[in-house]
Amino acid sequence: MNSAGERLYNGIVKENPTLVLMLGMCPTLAVTTSAINGLGMGLTTMVVLAMSNAIISLLRNIIPDKVRIPAFIVIIASFVTVVQMVLQAYLPTLNDALGLYIPLIVVNCIILGRAEAYASKNPVIPSFFDGVGMGLGFSVSLTCIGAIREILGAGEVFGVHIMPASYVPFSIFVMAPGAFFVLAVLTALQNKVKINGEKKGRDMSKIQSGCSSDCMNCADSGCSHRFYGESKEGEVK
Repeated sequence: MNSAGERLYNGIVKENPTLVLMLGMCPTLAVTTSAINGLGMGLTTMVVLAMSNAIISLLRNIIPDKVRIPAFIVIIASFVTVVQMVLQAYLPTLNDALGLYIPLIVVNCIILGRAEAYASKNPVIPSFFDGVGMGLGFSVSLTCIGAIREILGAGEVFGVHIMPASYVPFSIFVMAPGAFFVLAVLTALQNKVKINGEKKGRDMSKIQSGCSSDCMNCADSGCSHRFYGESKEGEVK
């Protein structure tokens, strides 16, 4: 279950951080006023996620267990700083559009969750592709949400006008309330998929669960080994 293809599929489809686990909602709602902003935020997060996963995996036997979370944050913060400097130098417009949400990647629950649940327990290559998969899943989700909001709110996508001249844009969709309207529709679709799956006898417990554990490799559907490092007996490590 640790091949590159499986890790990519897991992040993009099976455990998509936005559409399945409902994680990272703050940047998802805040920056998706356009498709390009969503894509930029997603790819920025993917780079940080993939590189931090690789380094954390490389150092997993060196970092003391008691200080693993602070160590993870230092590693993640280092990559976020590098990425922000690159954006400031080469993509200043995108950097200005994303604003405060770039440094806030440091405490993004998706990145900390994958570091704790997967990278700290697995080899470097699978951890790297796990980060790429989760990052791509996040990018796809944000780009789609941004595109929907941009089309409805401005009649264009990626800055290209695609709607007929008679179309009157719903400008509210590129404003803050529009993000919550899209989230409401997303949540309703999630509930529909979950209910239909449960009626067919499928295990739909991961949808909207917020679980950041490596469910793909977990044989226990009731496992309590979550982000905070609980053991199966319910005791915090």
